[in-house]
Amino acid sequence: MKAIRDLSAGAFEHPALLYRDEESYLAGTVPFVRAGVAANEPVAVAVPGPKGTSIASALGLAARRVTWIDMRQAGRNPARIIAGVLRDFADSCGDRPVRIIGEPVWAGRTDSEYPACAQHEALINAAFAGRGATILCPYDVSALSAAVLADAERTHPVLVEDGIRRQSAGYAPDEVVSRYNLPLEVHPYAASMQFDLGSLGKARHFAVAAGGEAGLAGDVLDDLALAVGELTANSVQHGGGTGLLSVWRDDGQLVIQVADAGRLADPLAGRRSASGHQRGGRGLLLVNHVADLVRTHVTERGTTTRAYFRLP
Repeated sequence: MKAIRDLSAGAFEHPALLYRDEESYLAGTVPFVRAGVAANEPVAVAVPGPKGTSIASALGLAARRVTWIDMRQAGRNPARIIAGVLRDFADSCGDRPVRIIGEPVWAGRTDSEYPACAQHEALINAAFAGRGATILCPYDVSALSAAVLADAERTHPVLVEDGIRRQSAGYAPDEVVSRYNLPLEVHPYAASMQFDLGSLGKARHFAVAAGGEAGLAGDVLDDLALAVGELTANSVQHGGGTGLLSVWRDDGQLVIQVADAGRLADPLAGRRSASGHQRGGRGLLLVNHVADLVRTHVTERGTTTRAYFRLP
């Protein structure tokens, strides 16, 4: 495969690598990493664990020059990846152009996770505008659906397949963000309560009690309390002073949902890294960090945020 072109500061590329087996996967990823190492560029590989093992084995000694990240863990919540994986690595390298392989979409992703994955891929383009970086995103054409592959064309301006680069005729990232802004209905068996400024503590206790009954404990229960506290406080401050908190169990997870009358206008909210001197604006970033999955639905009438926590 022809190497992705080297980037000067300020240039950004976001190609999708379409592969069908391990041979084509390594043919598309290994030269990309080697070119970065040869150019003395910082390189990170954030892919599901076994895929990283295959790339490292093919690289040999060059693997020591690479930052390795298991996307199954670091990216299990897709809304966490931009700030917690991609920008975290890029920003640690100062202004140097960086190369990253990021594989957030694989065949094991659930129906609940995939909309967040598609929005994540679409938002990378805005999150890295003006930053010297190449983020190569592999997609397994033998295992992923036609709909997922069509989304890859909409979220990536360049496609690479069998060593051939082509411009994506369907590139439309804003359309993907909008299309996966899906309604989030309260579960029929959810326990719900209205809250306002005077009942924020009660709302947090309400959710933590449900989490404890479901089997959450220790740090995870603390994470749940933090997420509920941040979401309900955001509702009071930005969502009209009140909101509806709902909690339920679903498919091995505890789900908390907060709906209010505010409108979250910035799709990158909670996905930007917070600077050390930043005051405020960290709430959704913290929720994305502690939850296993976060979904949002925004309309002119309000915002609904849903966070999932895996049960033991």
